Parts: sequence; structure tokens; C-alpha cells
Amino acid sequence: MAQASVIEAIRSTLDEELAADERMFILGEDVEAGGVFRATDGLAAKYPGRIIDSPLAESSIIGLSIGAAHYGMRPVAEIQFADFIHSGFDQLCSEASRWCYRTKGDAYLPMVVRTPWGGGVHGGQHHSQSIEAYYTHMPGLKVIAPAFPADYRSLLKAAIADPNPVLFLEHKRTYRMVRQELEGAPAESVIGRARVTRRGGDLAIFAYGLMLHESLAAAESLAGEGIECTVVDLLTLLPLDRETILEAAKATGKVLIVHEDTLTGGLGGEIAALIAEHAFEYLDAPIRRVAAPDIPAMPYHHAMESFFMPDAAKIAAAARELAAY
Repeated sequence: MAQASVIEAIRSTLDEELAADERMFILGEDVEAGGVFRATDGLAAKYPGRIIDSPLAESSIIGLSIGAAHYGMRPVAEIQFADFIHSGFDQLCSEASRWCYRTKGDAYLPMVVRTPWGGGVHGGQHHSQSIEAYYTHMPGLKVIAPAFPADYRSLLKAAIADPNPVLFLEHKRTYRMVRQELEGAPAESVIGRARVTRRGGDLAIFAYGLMLHESLAAAESLAGEGIECTVVDLLTLLPLDRETILEAAKATGKVLIVHEDTLTGGLGGEIAALIAEHAFEYLDAPIRRVAAPDIPAMPYHHAMESFFMPDAAKIAAAARELAAY
């Protein structure tokens, strides 16, 4: 079977789910024409009336999805860039995330919000944000950030089937950069479960999205120096897979957490706190983080963007220091 890119895995999954359930529909800006990244290319002709262009109004995209889900539909909303989602913050966080809780479990809200996130494509400050930390603060949401096509496929299927709202983050740099055969790929991924993608006894690296690929590249380089790393793909950011995280931390005694978001307030702080609280006695060194600097937004110029973003070289340098501790 030919290898599939991330965007091909997403498109084929949406196609299969639309065919399987007439309640499902897709809405968002320019989705009828295929969307900016072509995730919905060809679907409007195949499913008339179920691929719906929306106004440039993210609050209405998410608000309409809430209403439709409440009345038995299965909406999959596309926010054109993650940077634009914040105008729908109130709908997603004040309404959707609390729907099941406020009804004491009597009502569910089966809706998915897909959005491309992250940098590395010279998108500048309005098309490159990492938004995950805002939304992993909202119990009631599930937040997913895969790295490989097979995980995009199985986790998107799981998100569409989930009875409660899911924010599905698609790193735009990986859309056409990463390819994988979908048949024979690792075991089907499950919401809330991380995966150990590489094993080593010297330290554990935790990452997700594009940074998972950078971490694997760093680990491969370090292996040539005699430093063996466990690399954990978090996959789901809310809820975190506490068991897998703690097992890896305890097994290696040294922890490096990598994310593209800025350092202060990033998800790495929560993971570090989890390990410090429940695995402190196993640690042989301070927990380290590799993240973007605390700059308000990602620069446009390629040299400044490279300075801003973590990469394999920066991860490897931090891992060497940690391994020598």
C-alpha cells in the first residue's frame, strides 16, 4: 500500500466517516473548496449539502456546532488557523466544555473542532501559534495532537465517535512532511493514551506534534554518542496519560519535556509538576524543558523563526547536559 501523508490521512478519514454516518457534516471557512490545506478537497461534490462554508466568524462556527450536536448531529468544525480560534473561546470553553457537567450527565455534545497549529512554515505571528495550553486548562474538553498519519486517522475517528467535545490539533508543518503506510502501522491509538515510540535507559523525552519528530531525530543522533533515550509521544494532551508518563520517568530517572509553545505557562509545566509530585524519589536530575522563548508571537523571518522554534539540535544539546548530570 502506498504511503499516506498526514493531510491524506485526514481527508480519507473524513470521507469514510461522512459515508458511514449521515448525521455528520463539516463546516468552516472555505471548506467547500477544500480548505486552505486541502483537507476537505473533493468532499463537497461527494456529499452535497454536508460540507458547509461559513462566514469569517469562529464564534458562530463553534456555536452552530454546539447547537447541531445538541440536536443529534455530528458536526466537525474546521477553524482555518488555530490562531483564529480565540474569538470562539467563550463558546468552546464556557459552553461546550461544560455541557455534560451542567446537565449532570443527561446531555452530551458530540462535536469535533479541527484546526492547524504551530510554526515552521513562515506563517508569521497570526498563522503560527501554539494554542494548546489555553485549552488543556478546560476540563470537559479533550485535546488531541498527533504526529503520524496513522494516529491522525485513528484518533480522528475516535474524536468523531466521542460523545463530548474534542479539539483536534493538526500541526501544519507535518501535513505533507510526514508519510506512513496506514496498514500495518502501530496499534490503533486511543484517546487519553500515550505511546512509547523509542526506548532507552538514559533519559525520557516527552513531546507531541512536530516536536515528536524533532525529538526522535535528536534521539537517533544521541544514540550514536552512546546516549539512549526513551521518547514518549503524548498524543492526547487532555487528559494526559499519567501512567505512561510516570512509568517512563521512573524507568530512566531523567526527564526532558519538549514543546513548541512558549516556556512560561506551557503544558510542560503541568507534566513536570505531575512527575515531581508522583515520581520525585526516582529522579536523578532536575526536570528539564525545551520550549520556545517567551516572545509574544513567532517571527516571520526564517532566521528568527528558527531561533524561536525548538529543533533536534536544541533538544539533543539539552539531553546531553541532562545525561551528564
